Amino acid sequence: MISPELTRFIAGLPKAELHVHHVGAASPRIVAELAARHEGTTSVPADPALLESFYDFRDFDHFIEVYQAVVDLVRKPDDLWSLIHGVGRDMAEQRIRYAELTITPQPHLARGFAPDEFCEIVEDARRRVEADFGTVLRWCFDIPGPDLAVADQTLAVALDQRPEGLVSFGLGGPEAGVPRSRFAPHFAAARAAGLHSVPHAGEVTDAGMVWEAVRELGAERIAHGIRSVADPALLEYLAANEITLEVCPTSNVRTGAVPGLADHPLPELVEAGVPVTINTDDPPMFRTTLNQEYAVAAELLSLDAEGVADLARSAVRASFLDPAGKRALLAEIDAYTTLHDRGHRAEMG
Repeated sequence: MISPELTRFIAGLPKAELHVHHVGAASPRIVAELAARHEGTTSVPADPALLESFYDFRDFDHFIEVYQAVVDLVRKPDDLWSLIHGVGRDMAEQRIRYAELTITPQPHLARGFAPDEFCEIVEDARRRVEADFGTVLRWCFDIPGPDLAVADQTLAVALDQRPEGLVSFGLGGPEAGVPRSRFAPHFAAARAAGLHSVPHAGEVTDAGMVWEAVRELGAERIAHGIRSVADPALLEYLAANEITLEVCPTSNVRTGAVPGLADHPLPELVEAGVPVTINTDDPPMFRTTLNQEYAVAAELLSLDAEGVADLARSAVRASFLDPAGKRALLAEIDAYTTLHDRGHRAEMG
């Protein structure tokens, strides 16, 4: 366990998060409120206390099943708006100053949202989050699975609507049996339109899936990518080309991607020089927070306060925040760290 002092340092540290899903980031309070609105037509409990057992995942497929049940709670414009606004508030309480939220448009469109209505809602919520809490949000629109018609629809929403907060294009859902190369035309079109490529790969399959994401989809960052550790040539490539892995340690344990935190390959990835950021993925579902994930990383990597601050800086540098925003957030991290160092030296006499 890390020291109480380092825990306090993490809690106050300005941070950026690059891999977190908008529905998966909804707190038990938010989810229970949505479930109560639709009670009788959902399997999701309307009692926050019961969500803990509801989120006991047997395996990765069961996690997807539960996740989809929560997605189904977002049925009306106010559901979507209040979810995003609530997520922004929770992020601000953890000193998350910037976040790239992965949003999957398809289930919302299937629920009857028109593409322009959907984008107007998420954009209004994004602006209100920044105004109310100071946290800057940006979007990654992602393809949720193997269906090419859904991929076409996701790309069309991204390119036809092009909301102001949209910065990247992703690919989620099951990996097994779903080659990343299937979506090469979609990612080529998204990249040609100026969107960054951030597909999921190498979470529960193998390093070959990460190679596909890089070669076929032009990945600039990889969501998860932890299976890269099995391929030294891939590790060397990722390091040399500064392709960042969005690592989510507790998520990987909760979905069964790794047996336990002690088995997590984060130290090997860092030792190989691969750029990494620390993230939550679906924090309430995995009973974690970004502060807790930083504590996990600090323990796995034997970091002090300066090492933890470097993790925060790495997330800012790997983000798609504009240059002025990056400079401002890096300066905020530096100022906080300097103030902490002065306080620590004063305590030491």
